[in-house]
Amino acid sequence: MTEILSQNEIDALLNALSSGEVDVKEMQEEEERVRIREYDFKNPQKIAKDQLKTLEIIHEKFARLLQTFLSGYLRTTSKSAVETVDQYAYSEYGNAISNPSFLSIVNFEPLGGQIVVDISPNLAFVMIDRLLGGTGENPDEVRGFTEIELLLLKRVMKKVVEIVAEAWEDVIFLTPRLEKIETNSQFAQIVSPNETVTLITLSLTVGEAEGFINICIPHMVLEPVLNKLSTKLWFSLTSRPVTEEDRDTIKQKIENTKVPVIAELGRTVLNVGEILSLRRGDVFALDDTADSELKIKVGPYTKFHGKAGKSKKRLAVKITKAYKDGEEIDE
Repeated sequence: MTEILSQNEIDALLNALSSGEVDVKEMQEEEERVRIREYDFKNPQKIAKDQLKTLEIIHEKFARLLQTFLSGYLRTTSKSAVETVDQYAYSEYGNAISNPSFLSIVNFEPLGGQIVVDISPNLAFVMIDRLLGGTGENPDEVRGFTEIELLLLKRVMKKVVEIVAEAWEDVIFLTPRLEKIETNSQFAQIVSPNETVTLITLSLTVGEAEGFINICIPHMVLEPVLNKLSTKLWFSLTSRPVTEEDRDTIKQKIENTKVPVIAELGRTVLNVGEILSLRRGDVFALDDTADSELKIKVGPYTKFHGKAGKSKKRLAVKITKAYKDGEEIDE
């Protein structure tokens, strides 16, 4: 609120001006100095702080969805969080990328242009190790990727791209598509070096391995939706009450989610020498007896017991017992 001067204060100010105690010219120069702001022409700030905050909120949702997906897909603990959201020239981002790298080029349809999803190479190797049945240890040395490894990672990235679309659904309905994967930053020039990009950096932990995911979005891609990236509009959209249609959509998504179900025949422990000597026709005993019930796992958790058999021409399992909240109940 503007402060109102009393009559005595007004008289004192007029007297000071008359006597020369107050220099009007100096006051005007001081006001001009205050109005001057530095502007970096090399790195122009095209996106307002309010819009950057909305991008942070969007990618906090992405981080939550990503860690849930990776925990189930890789069967290990995964954590992700947004670290920074800022603007740079594309050349600055490109120069900071290591080689070899793991870069996914994504067509950000229906918005024009492409984005880059950059995952730390060490995390990519941990994912490969988990997908091939390993423990997911951090690699001692980062090397180039083989064609088979890139094929495995491409499957992961197709799902990650779907998660990006889901994170953006409150702003715009996206249909992004994984265009290609590059391991050399020089082949990932999606815009000119001087183009302004928004860089969202997320920390990612897979098992014991730590790294980062960078999502690089050019300004030209964001421009059509900048008017929707205000926190005021965002909260007006996200704070609306949940409708019956929303509940039906959520229920449908949950019911259509595919979960791996495994009927475990049995287990045993062999030493390395025994494993190396195994040949075709060899037989080794499992811990369970021939008439034992099979453990049926949903994801990593045992949820049922069952009997093995045949249904038509295929192997099948008949459920005999179910587990709920850690307790066994009869069907």
